[in-house]
Amino acid sequence: MASKWLLVAPVAGALGVVAGAGADKFLGAAGEAKQDLKPTTTLPLTRVVLFNSGVGYFSRSGEVDGEARVDLTFPESDINDLLKSMVLEDFSKTGRISAVSYDSREPIARTLSSFAINLNGNPTFAGIVSQMRGERIEVAISATAANQPGKLTGTIVGVEHQRVPAGAQTVEVEVLNMWCAEGVRAVKMTDIQSLRFSNPIIESEFRRALEVLALSHDSQKKAVQLHFAGEGKRKVQVGYVIEAPIWKTSYRLLMAEKDKPYLQGWAMVENPTDEDWNGVKMALVSGRPISFKMDLYNPLYINRPTVEPEVFASLRPVTYRGGFGTDTELALQNQSEAVEEKQKALKDTDGTRLRAGAAQGFAPQAREFGRGFGVKPNDPNAEFAKRNAAELAQRMGTGSVGNAATAGALGDFYQYTIDHPVTLPRQKSALLPIVGKDIEGTRVSIYNANVQAKHPLLGLRFKNTSGAHLNQGPITVFEGSVYAGDTRVLDVQPNEERLLSYAIDLGTEVDPKAGAGTQKITSIKAVRGIVTTVTKVTEETTYKVVNRSQTDRTLLLEHPNRTTQQFKFVDTPKPVEDTPEVFRFQHAIKAGETKSFTVKEEKDVSQTVSLTNGAENQIRYFISLSEASPALKQKLNDALKIKGEWDVTLRELNQVSADLQRLSIDQDRIRKNLRETPKEAEVYATYLKKLSDQEKEIDTLTAKQKTLMVDEFSARKKYEYYLANISE
Repeated sequence: MASKWLLVAPVAGALGVVAGAGADKFLGAAGEAKQDLKPTTTLPLTRVVLFNSGVGYFSRSGEVDGEARVDLTFPESDINDLLKSMVLEDFSKTGRISAVSYDSREPIARTLSSFAINLNGNPTFAGIVSQMRGERIEVAISATAANQPGKLTGTIVGVEHQRVPAGAQTVEVEVLNMWCAEGVRAVKMTDIQSLRFSNPIIESEFRRALEVLALSHDSQKKAVQLHFAGEGKRKVQVGYVIEAPIWKTSYRLLMAEKDKPYLQGWAMVENPTDEDWNGVKMALVSGRPISFKMDLYNPLYINRPTVEPEVFASLRPVTYRGGFGTDTELALQNQSEAVEEKQKALKDTDGTRLRAGAAQGFAPQAREFGRGFGVKPNDPNAEFAKRNAAELAQRMGTGSVGNAATAGALGDFYQYTIDHPVTLPRQKSALLPIVGKDIEGTRVSIYNANVQAKHPLLGLRFKNTSGAHLNQGPITVFEGSVYAGDTRVLDVQPNEERLLSYAIDLGTEVDPKAGAGTQKITSIKAVRGIVTTVTKVTEETTYKVVNRSQTDRTLLLEHPNRTTQQFKFVDTPKPVEDTPEVFRFQHAIKAGETKSFTVKEEKDVSQTVSLTNGAENQIRYFISLSEASPALKQKLNDALKIKGEWDVTLRELNQVSADLQRLSIDQDRIRKNLRETPKEAEVYATYLKKLSDQEKEIDTLTAKQKTLMVDEFSARKKYEYYLANISE
């Protein structure tokens, strides 16, 4: 069956959407008469799909007859989501969506200022009349007014303030000046009983402005009207996504001595709307679709510059010669022709539907939308829902719709379809059963020193054989009819295994002891003066386990996963499973038995040392290592010999430098003595001779110092070069 559909988007104005400041309410007398011809129709809520991402899909469907209007109300906070997601359908060849109108959130001051009479700022009677200068009016004057007829008809000239006597004082009054048949008349505003505008347009503008003021008092709810055009009775549908509380899950796990564990799951849903849900088809979708809000409701205005037109003297018309067409011109011409052909191909026989090829971009969304109507195969409404989904998918570019069971996958999502219609009053919550199956499970005791240092936790290793995706939530565990504890589970895919722990196993005790550990150098290698040593670090932990209970235990030991630290197991049984945080080792412990398990790990630690001219102690340490090769030891010994030659030269240089410093100090002493000793004294000649001998010695030492400095530099460079090129 063919149908007409409309996606309400931000470009709704291009689709004929009436979205003015309550424009559907203030169209004037002619517009109101036309709209009143459309009877108001109610579309009951028929389907609710809740997501755990904070939104819900709501679908309404029913019959309309001929020209019809559907009135809906929404909280203002939901209008943006409504404009972003609403989908309308008319399942008839002759029916179509004519328009969608909704209350605007145009600022009230801006809306009021758009009318002929501006009611912003609570204007006075005189202020309203002053705005209408030049308009014809009919005024009724009170009988107590002096020298005034009962009614006056004329044109407003203006309002002025006059001072008039009032007993012993004068007061200021407002006076309306009018142009009447007999001339200009002045009427006190206080004498006017009523005033009527002769212009029906002004009357209509005044009334519409007052209605806008009245509607602005209730800003919490916004009205949305859906207008359907066509002939005869036909089925229509509207769907939209708005904000909704996430649905939550909780489970009960019943464990018996011999039977399989029984898992019962409940979904907690809430109806926060102001409408009762009566017999709606409900589905719960588990997944994380990307959902966001966008402000499509508020009118947006931007500042535009004001440009003054340039004025030039008139010019004679200019003529141009024809030229050769450029490649750009030809490309633009071809592009224009292609656009015209594409637009022609998009037109349908009745000019209202897009062809499937034009809507090919909606195909992925159509497939998911179609699957969103998944129902149980034996549902009496299955055929209708499947037909609707198939038709919508075909219109959006695909003819295939996946069948969904009571619990089925939707690509990366998972859906629970409630088998029976749901009735939930407004502002109420409900628990709905979604899972009730036996599952495979084995009792275990789980030990992790970081969780409980002394005792393991009673737990269950279970496999999700329920056939359904298990949404995350709390689990209350019962052993027989006795409450055993609480636990929590994350999302579990079908046939996935998971561990649960719900109580402390007081009958089993674990005592972990860390060993002393060892470190041993396993290799040493030199490359161009850089020596690398590899040290094997070994650590071990011994777990002593005592089972004091009356039953056998299956113990899961959780040992820290240190693969990122390069540790690996040696002389240790392989773990039964691993996670990014822990390795799990499984051991059977009989009642009253004591056992010990040792986990041994090792890793290689590399350390590099650069040989420099101050690394003699490190060189001697490397020579002492048995792991060093004979060739490397020989090269290191040769390095020490070269270092010894450098040391001899360096010592000689230091000695010469010390002698020169000693002589310099002695000469300073002799010169001081000479200055204080008379020349004819005998000791004066002795000082001169000694000073002369020291000068000769200084010359000799200075020459030797220069030679030794050259030798020391050469010896040091030889040593550094040798160290930098040791490789073995």
